[in-house]
Amino acid sequence: MPAVSKGDGMRGLAVFISDIRNCKSKEAEIKRINKELANIRSKFKGDKALDGYSKKKYVCKLLFIFLLGHDIDFGHMEAVNLLSSNKYTEKQIGYLFISVLVNSNSELIRLINNAIKNDLASRNPTFMCLALHCIANVGSREMGEAFAADIPRILVAGDSMDSVKQSAALCLLRLYKASPDLVPMGEWTARVVHLLNDQHMGVVTAAVSLITCLCKKNPDDFKTCISLAVSRLSRIVSSASTDLQDYTYYFVPAPWLSVKLLRLLQCYPPPEDAAVKGRLVECLETVLNKAQEPPKSKKVQHSNAKNAILFETISLIIHYDSEPNLLVRACNQLGQFLQHRETNLRYLALESMCTLASSEFSHEAVKTHIDTVINALKTERDVSVRQRAADLLYAMCDRSNAKQIVSEMLRYLETADYAIREEIVLKVAILAEKYAVDYSWYVDTILNLIRIAGDYVSEEVWYRVLQIVTNRDDVQGYAAKTVFEALQAPACHENMVKVGGYILGEFGNLIAGDPRSSPPVQFSLLHSKFHLCSVATRALLLSTYIKFINLFPETKATIQGVLRAGSQLRNADVELQQRAVEYLTLSSVASTDVLATVLEEMPPFPERESSILAKLKRKKGPGAGSALDDSRRDPSSNDINGGVEPTPSTVFPPPPPPTFCFYSCLLSLPSLLSFGPFFPLQSLLCPPPLGSLSPLPPP
Repeated sequence: MPAVSKGDGMRGLAVFISDIRNCKSKEAEIKRINKELANIRSKFKGDKALDGYSKKKYVCKLLFIFLLGHDIDFGHMEAVNLLSSNKYTEKQIGYLFISVLVNSNSELIRLINNAIKNDLASRNPTFMCLALHCIANVGSREMGEAFAADIPRILVAGDSMDSVKQSAALCLLRLYKASPDLVPMGEWTARVVHLLNDQHMGVVTAAVSLITCLCKKNPDDFKTCISLAVSRLSRIVSSASTDLQDYTYYFVPAPWLSVKLLRLLQCYPPPEDAAVKGRLVECLETVLNKAQEPPKSKKVQHSNAKNAILFETISLIIHYDSEPNLLVRACNQLGQFLQHRETNLRYLALESMCTLASSEFSHEAVKTHIDTVINALKTERDVSVRQRAADLLYAMCDRSNAKQIVSEMLRYLETADYAIREEIVLKVAILAEKYAVDYSWYVDTILNLIRIAGDYVSEEVWYRVLQIVTNRDDVQGYAAKTVFEALQAPACHENMVKVGGYILGEFGNLIAGDPRSSPPVQFSLLHSKFHLCSVATRALLLSTYIKFINLFPETKATIQGVLRAGSQLRNADVELQQRAVEYLTLSSVASTDVLATVLEEMPPFPERESSILAKLKRKKGPGAGSALDDSRRDPSSNDINGGVEPTPSTVFPPPPPPTFCFYSCLLSLPSLLSFGPFFPLQSLLCPPPLGSLSPLPPP
């Protein structure tokens, strides 16, 4: 950059800034600014032509006023005129004003483009850099259309200065991000890859940023960059801090370039060339070895730079997922950070280990840190770190530790932050289903979920437990007994009432032999919750009551009394009123055989993959798929319903309510009953899960 002469100090600007700082109030500041704006306007409109120094000074004042938050509606043309100056300081101020104040839709864009074109053609490296910076700062589509073809030519030109190449690479990156279609892919693409071998480290750093962005859309065009990136990375990693003295940051050689090279390599699979792959593995091992060495400085900048390279190296190892030795070493290295005093390092270690847990090579190594992760879940102060600990426990879970992890997550759920409770509920539900060794444990876990965090238990969760209990004869009695005991709690969540209503309505007869859970006791227990529930839950309980009439005829009179009550037959809610009327009619008119046919036990649900995992993936975002999809790690672990853990393409939502069910049959009940008890009514019925019925129209 040219040296600034003594006369470029702009004393008038310094005095104006001092006056503004000395203002005692906002009104005094506005008064001083208005006075200055009036003076500048008069100077621009005066008959006397201003020299370059005066234009620069007044344009600087306008720029300062704008940065204070005031609108500027003049002076743009004077700034454009400064672009034609041959003095660096005047041209610099002109470009600065344009970069900050000129809108991309301004009428002056064409004049600005002409000035930029002249500077790019001047071959003056200082003026070329100013022009490239302006293009990158404005970044409008019109500028992209005007210079997208010229900038690649400047970038790969043999006579371009290093500073110009660096600016051209970053300018082209800015235009590509704004308008990818404007940047042509041509013969320059092969030449820009060879900038990785440039002697100037600044050019290499800028080129890596550009290539990383370009190769994401056109990976085949830049595939040759792999060997060059590995070669450059090898030279940096194996060098001493004194070899790259100008680019050494606190005893760490070129940390930013190293990180960028490692990120570039993550855009491609492992190198096919054995020599290149061997050299890369050697680099990665060197980084892991250096992480074990004592620090060369106690400054935080040294540890930050060193750890940045280490974590990016581990990310590349995880991306390749092909070197068992490196994966295990990476896991052990991350394990040392789990108890580090620096919160950021603990967070990053948990996040990286969560990804490592999905690899078949490093899963067992991750499991060795389970006690440390559980301790972090209990004692960590930062909520984001606790959330990452929960993610890691979910990722490392398998049949050998499922009960321990689920137990710890349930215990943590009682005090967990409200923002992450729903996510933890989903994870516990998935793990309990996927790794259940017996059905009773699964039922206990889901009921505990509802008890601890009922407000965060979504429909998918309790729908799923109902499907599984319905499909498994050996768990139905236990489920009925357990939910009956859970309903006896003084404070019972509404989701527990829904589950209890369904299960007792279907399988309450399995525990009716015990005097403590006789049919009248079951009905009284459920009906004691009725007035506390929402309309949807009351509708489900009414369906349970009519089921009780079929299961326990001795409760018929009591239930008919409830259905006949004015609060039901004249209920303001149409759904409740209609159900009460239809159920009362059904229980009074239908014969025992028809009643048994219509209210037959629910048939097994078709085997469906769980929809809970799909909901968790939607909640975690699109980038969480690999961390959540751990089915490839433990292929022997089938879910409790007999199917494999779902993938996004195989997840089905809960079965939708049928368009024709026995409730709608009741609208024409007398005509159906006239066919006698052997009318095949069941062939017309498609009973949904209780509580998932669509509202019926008024009769």
